[in-house]
Amino acid sequence: MELDGAVESRGEQAARLIRRRIFDGELRPGDRVPQDDIAADLGVSRIPVREALIILQQEGWVTIAMNRGAFIAGFDEVAVRDHYNLFGVVYGFAARRALERDPSRALIPRLREIQSQRRGSEDPSEMGRRSVAFNAAVVEASASSRVKVILRSMTALVPSDFFALVAAAAEVERAGTGAVLAALERSDPAAATDVYARMMHGLGEKVVAEFSERGLLARPRAAPQD
Repeated sequence: MELDGAVESRGEQAARLIRRRIFDGELRPGDRVPQDDIAADLGVSRIPVREALIILQQEGWVTIAMNRGAFIAGFDEVAVRDHYNLFGVVYGFAARRALERDPSRALIPRLREIQSQRRGSEDPSEMGRRSVAFNAAVVEASASSRVKVILRSMTALVPSDFFALVAAAAEVERAGTGAVLAALERSDPAAATDVYARMMHGLGEKVVAEFSERGLLARPRAAPQD
């Protein structure tokens, strides 16, 4: 759901590879991260891998134990939901600002074009590209540098092709972007904000279900006994 176009550092490349291996089940909760293997597979030193581990610890993918190494952490479903709900807040804010700062309404034909281009397409990669293009157009029209900074700090929880890995999210996104466009066409900022929030919440629920299916979620803690 994040914006495309940024050039990845070697540390970010290593982080992406580790995320994918966790998601694919090659690394399971509790496993030690094989830092030497990751470095060898990428053809880099261990320095970018250590940078990746810092990134992944901040995101909740790994825990780092002093003098013991880094270990895969079970993901917290509350954190997954919060992640996507925050996307909804940020994109909703961008949509509201776009209506205020795009008096020529140049955004509307651009969004219509994107929707038209993906109409009828079931290819997950194409759907992903169009989804990124749709959200990026809204952000660009918002003319808010702060929105861009926030989105750059929010990495994708699902590595690689989102709609190929979370197929159930496709219909949520298709209906949601259509509703966002309709709200913007009516110049209704409250509706655009609300629709973005509901769409991202719905995507988050599909990601939680996929993470649960793949065994990526930490078991909820037992309630304290009286």
